[in-house]
Amino acid sequence: MSLPAESATVTLTARAILFDMDGTLVDSTAIVERVWAEFAGRYGLDIAEILRTSHGVQALDTVRRFAPEGADIHALAAELGHMELTETDGIVAVPGALELLESLPANAVALVTSASRDLATVRMAAAGVELPSAMVTAEDVSRGKPHPEGYLLGASLLGADPAEAVVFEDAPAGIAAGVAAGIRTVAVGPNTGVLPDGVLHIPDYTAVSASVEIGEDGRPAISLRL
Repeated sequence: MSLPAESATVTLTARAILFDMDGTLVDSTAIVERVWAEFAGRYGLDIAEILRTSHGVQALDTVRRFAPEGADIHALAAELGHMELTETDGIVAVPGALELLESLPANAVALVTSASRDLATVRMAAAGVELPSAMVTAEDVSRGKPHPEGYLLGASLLGADPAEAVVFEDAPAGIAAGVAAGIRTVAVGPNTGVLPDGVLHIPDYTAVSASVEIGEDGRPAISLRL
């Protein structure tokens, strides 16, 4: 996989900032790989292919794609979900994520994740990242990433039009969802794949800063320097 080139320093102005969770705010790679390795080993599946395509996608959709014919996909997804809920060792915040979140207005931030609400709560707590009050989880959408439903809902929760928002994402499915929603999208980390035109890339948040002004309408105007 070829990695995207680093973007030049740019400034984006927005009223809403939408974050994915795994790989974007929280590094849970080791746990995710262990869980899917268990699934692959049980059914003799190609773990490399599962990991290549599952990142950023709802677990149920991945189980549905790879489980053998006749398998109870809902039971399998629930079992894998339980494994994920009970393993938290090694979960950490992505570098710079805590500092960036602290600099942003709470009413301008939403989490948009393919994880369940319970799993999001567990992983964010394990990484020491506070949950935003605005959240879109697997239970809140009928169509998971790469469909744009989640990001459109996230922007709506914050009272922002898609053109007023910025998405931070690490996975190809999530990046595609942000782009399809018509939201400016910033790719984070080394696993983004080949990026669509117009998508910027950052390795993490250590060089990202934000400044905030409150407009006459009482809404925040956020300047993100990447």
